[in-house]
Amino acid sequence: MPRPRYLQRLRHSRIDVPDDLSTVTRVAEEDDPSAGGMTQRDIDAIWTAAERLFRRGLHPTVQLCLRRNGRVVLNRSIGYSHGGSPDMTAASPRTVATPETPICIFSASKAITAMVVHLLDEDGVLHVDDRVADYIPEFGQHGKDWITLRHVLTHRAGIPTTGGRGDLELLTDWDAIVQLLCEAEPVSRPGHRLSYHALTGGWVLGEVVRRVTGKDLRQVLRERILEPLGIARLNYGVPAADVPLVAENSFTGVPVFPPFSGIAQFVLGMSFEEAALLSNEPQFLTSIVPSGNIVGTAEEMGRFLQMLLDEGMWEGERVFEARTVRRATQQTSFRELDLSLLLPLRYGLGFMLGGKFVSPFGPNTQAAFGHLGLMNIHCWADRWRQTSVSLLTTGKPLVADHIPALYMLLKTITDRTPRV
Repeated sequence: MPRPRYLQRLRHSRIDVPDDLSTVTRVAEEDDPSAGGMTQRDIDAIWTAAERLFRRGLHPTVQLCLRRNGRVVLNRSIGYSHGGSPDMTAASPRTVATPETPICIFSASKAITAMVVHLLDEDGVLHVDDRVADYIPEFGQHGKDWITLRHVLTHRAGIPTTGGRGDLELLTDWDAIVQLLCEAEPVSRPGHRLSYHALTGGWVLGEVVRRVTGKDLRQVLRERILEPLGIARLNYGVPAADVPLVAENSFTGVPVFPPFSGIAQFVLGMSFEEAALLSNEPQFLTSIVPSGNIVGTAEEMGRFLQMLLDEGMWEGERVFEARTVRRATQQTSFRELDLSLLLPLRYGLGFMLGGKFVSPFGPNTQAAFGHLGLMNIHCWADRWRQTSVSLLTTGKPLVADHIPALYMLLKTITDRTPRV
């Protein structure tokens, strides 16, 4: 049987990094660093760390936006949006990325989907402690009748996998995936174990939203959150005409080896390499995948996080009640081992939380909330530092030698933005 088209170019290596990075660097409008309580040396140190990450040759595009005290003090990109993947030759046409280039944020989509649910709780049309079966009666099969929306938001619903099915046709067929999850048997008792729901939880939440509003997630997100924020994109997929604008993702580095390869197959229903390349397919980019295909820019994601950092306010307009934001980002468990990812993590109601030593957002980020995206997207807000940060990348290595450079970038951001 021939391989799907999106896998025919699967190779593992590094991208071609130009000697002069200024040729592939673009800078958007930025506020004076002093407006954010920073210096130009702070900004230069952070961007130098971002350049070091790019020079590892594992990310065709690095896009970074940093707000401090509500001011955009850094908004830049480096690399190629198209034509920069490892399998391109020196003669291949290339397009330099800009801060306006839309990028898929993968699992960071979960934080936005969660806030749609919290907004509807605020409206009184659902409650996060209600059972899923109260809204989707056919979901209550095989002992799933006591799974609540809270269980889904906190990765404790017991349905972390699609059962090994992660093909493009299934992931973009809304009715088929909802039926599959309704008929699924839980792998653990609801509320009992923390086990990351990479894709499954998003469809459950999205179907609940559809049934209580009569609208799909894309429409509710646009009307209730994006329009008040003045955000053009940052929605599930893009219109078909905009697919060519979305930056291409590439699997880079070395092949994923056990046990990591097994983890990816369990939580995604496909290999890590397949997930990276599948995300470039028009069918994926025009569908609604609640846990994995929101597309936007680092600035737009940072704007969303800044609104949450300001407890639901944006430019004088209230988007969420303050208590809704606090509930969504509160700690729901102490640090424990996530049985899907095999990492010690803390979660809120739809968010990953930071920590002192082990954190998706760098060290000493105990007051941070946000989310990762396919292990290479880092988006968070930090109450201690009054920062919102979006680091979007299009290279998808898993275990590779970029990790020290990535850690140093995250650490430089925290070091250069001390507690307010």
